[in-house]
Amino acid sequence: MALIDFGGTKETVITRKEFPMSKARQVLKNETIAVIGYGVQGPAQALNLKDNGFKVIIGQAPEFKRDWDRAVKDGWVPGKTLFPIEEAVRRGTIIQILTSDAAQRVVWPLIKKNLKPGDAIYFSHGFSIVYKDQTGIIPPKNIDVIMVAPKGSGTSVRRNFLTGAGINSSFAVEQDATGRAEQRCLAVGIGIGSGYLFPTTFKQEVYSDLTGERGVLMGCLAGVMEAQYDVLRANGHSPSEAFNETVEELTQSLIRLVDENGMDWMFRNCSATAQRGALDWNPRFKKAVLPVFKQLYQAVKSGAETRRVLKVCGAKDYQKRLEKELGAIGGSEMWRAGRAVRALRPKESGTRVIAKNAKGVGGRTAN
Repeated sequence: MALIDFGGTKETVITRKEFPMSKARQVLKNETIAVIGYGVQGPAQALNLKDNGFKVIIGQAPEFKRDWDRAVKDGWVPGKTLFPIEEAVRRGTIIQILTSDAAQRVVWPLIKKNLKPGDAIYFSHGFSIVYKDQTGIIPPKNIDVIMVAPKGSGTSVRRNFLTGAGINSSFAVEQDATGRAEQRCLAVGIGIGSGYLFPTTFKQEVYSDLTGERGVLMGCLAGVMEAQYDVLRANGHSPSEAFNETVEELTQSLIRLVDENGMDWMFRNCSATAQRGALDWNPRFKKAVLPVFKQLYQAVKSGAETRRVLKVCGAKDYQKRLEKELGAIGGSEMWRAGRAVRALRPKESGTRVIAKNAKGVGGRTAN
């Protein structure tokens, strides 16, 4: 393991140097990885593992025709590498349960009755194990229970893999029945394309993940964007101007600077007026949202949030209601304006590589 200083706290991580792909292939040379669910994470992890030379099969309920057909389109062959869930579990030795959290409690009885001693069940989220009183998922004692949680959507996992960048992931071992659980876990983590893996627990992962998704990563981000856009529109700004000042400048400029070298570096490379305004208003926004984040974390920790989500997502008409909600967002003025703005972005032919010594691209550093 590598010892890395994260802001003054030293943590151990696993990189591709400590656990190379050749070692991952050796660890899993006699394993069949059965990926259960071809929805969001399933396609990315399955295809990445397959492309890296691991033996992979898919378990997908045929009645969910959209996902079954998508698997066929991606090259999985019914009866050879694509099977109904029960058959895939029987054939597999590492069972990656990558259906939605709500669906996991539905398919668990099918999975459980087909597990063999020494199998491993693998999750990319701690949800089903941590909230077992709500999901009913209690693994047998004679199997390994492991987790690799990529820090990104399935789409990002696949795209980053194809560019060679990979994506960072956390990992955890909840139960080691074989004495090989950690090695299996790390091997799969490297196999799906993780850039590095950092240790966590199922509980810590699910608490931080659910808070992040509802907070800065998705829920809070969307809410803050909508609020600013609405204020600008109410004060006479055009849709294009409101969208550019709310979303486009963030996604196409500022967040890229943060990604490249941190928040302070982004501030350094903005105008003095922007710097001063951001620094002075930052504490006011933090004070406003901190109570909401504390409330959110407690809802996650207590299980209240997961009970709510399981109830809503488990409703028979959920997919229909979800499409209506997403359609309302996509059909709103703000995001219709966004489509027009994106269509106007200059299109570059090919990918340009900017030389490190090119003039005017280095940015402003500390004095």
